[in-house]
Amino acid sequence: MKTETHKNTFKTKNPSNGKDLASYTYMSKNDVEEIVQSAQTAFLNWRLKSHEDRGKVIKAIGEELQKRKSDVTELMTDEMGKLLKQSHQEVDTCTAICNHCATHAPTILKNETRELATGGKGIITYAPLGIIYGIQPWNYPSYQVIRYAIANLMAGNSVLLKHASNVTGTAKLLESIFKDAGLPKGLFTVLIIDHEQSNQLIEHELIRGITLTGSPGAGKIIGEKAGAQLKKTVLELGSNDAYLILEDADIENAVEESVKGRIYNNGETCIAAKRFIAVDAVYETFKNAFVKAMSELKLGDPKNEDTELGPMAREDLRNKIHEQVTNSVKKGAKILCGGQLPYTDGYFYPATILEHVEPGQPAYEDELFGPVASLIRAKDEEDAMRIANDSKFGLGGGIFSKDEDRAIALAQNYFDTGMVFINSFGLATPNMPFGGVKNSGYGREHGGFGMKEFVNIKSILIR
Repeated sequence: MKTETHKNTFKTKNPSNGKDLASYTYMSKNDVEEIVQSAQTAFLNWRLKSHEDRGKVIKAIGEELQKRKSDVTELMTDEMGKLLKQSHQEVDTCTAICNHCATHAPTILKNETRELATGGKGIITYAPLGIIYGIQPWNYPSYQVIRYAIANLMAGNSVLLKHASNVTGTAKLLESIFKDAGLPKGLFTVLIIDHEQSNQLIEHELIRGITLTGSPGAGKIIGEKAGAQLKKTVLELGSNDAYLILEDADIENAVEESVKGRIYNNGETCIAAKRFIAVDAVYETFKNAFVKAMSELKLGDPKNEDTELGPMAREDLRNKIHEQVTNSVKKGAKILCGGQLPYTDGYFYPATILEHVEPGQPAYEDELFGPVASLIRAKDEEDAMRIANDSKFGLGGGIFSKDEDRAIALAQNYFDTGMVFINSFGLATPNMPFGGVKNSGYGREHGGFGMKEFVNIKSILIR
């Protein structure tokens, strides 16, 4: 959590105990301008490097992440409270992204040749744009950075980062890792700036694209400001992903995956399973097993091996989700487990399930960014899909069914989301596109698509 000491500095805190970690000072206007100019100079050289030469540096970044893995994982857990074992998984995912982009960029970004209908030939090239500005959240302190930075560096762009203030230490550590891996100066720089400075940066003539991962509210603000400057954006925003438990579901697997999907990363994941829609035929069976499993989760120190759920990242976030639970109950929801603030140091919140969740309640309408699940009864499969799509969001979703072909058909033809997971819960995979629709944003990352978001698709016609 950011705590102001005076207008130019802030402190980070450990969410496990509420104690201060470090103090940081905001950059001056002149500092920011110098960084932007350095990024532009670096871009002008980097854009001329071959995909293979860029790939060597990108692979080296992945290797350096593994060398510094202990430092990165400890710091991520200290800054935002994720389980230490999941911090290790995050670093491994980051290395996998580096390797995937370095390996496949030469194919994904290679020139294409076409015969012209009027004679002659055409060449399509994917030319880098320039400086790409990323505004990133705290919930995956390394992955969120690596996801956009590596794709854009492989495309030939330079990258600036404004990270969430409560994970500033991780941002600076990543900057040093990029440098030690041999990335030329200016191609990746962390900006320690506030919102006003960030808004001014969007208007800078050398900034060619903006990518944000955050809330829909933040997305609307950034999208509007970038649009006013005619600059492209990629917005990866929130969601309240629905997971359908159909009549033929393997209930044991559905419960196991639903628990993981709801409490992974302490429940603070945009693509997390959040609404669980069980058809009437299996509702009670799923409910009883789901409540039992969530009730038995061990809440505690994220560095302990046996801990299954750590603290929330900031006190204000815990207060917000508790308010959402309380308001939902006032409007008719019922707490099946959890729902009470624990009397402990740190920003802990228990695994919670709400029943009788209906339209008009925060648990139905909004994103619950923490370990709180909404359990909803549907009459049948058609009703379950109707409820799933009755949302302003559209990032991900899931289907539990033994009929894989039927589940695929439902996912393909009816689910109004960017991603659907069948008989599992959602996590990012480097070779599959990641992104959503509706209030969950637009644009795609991963799967090669992220490397083409901020390029100039240039036509060269020869007669």
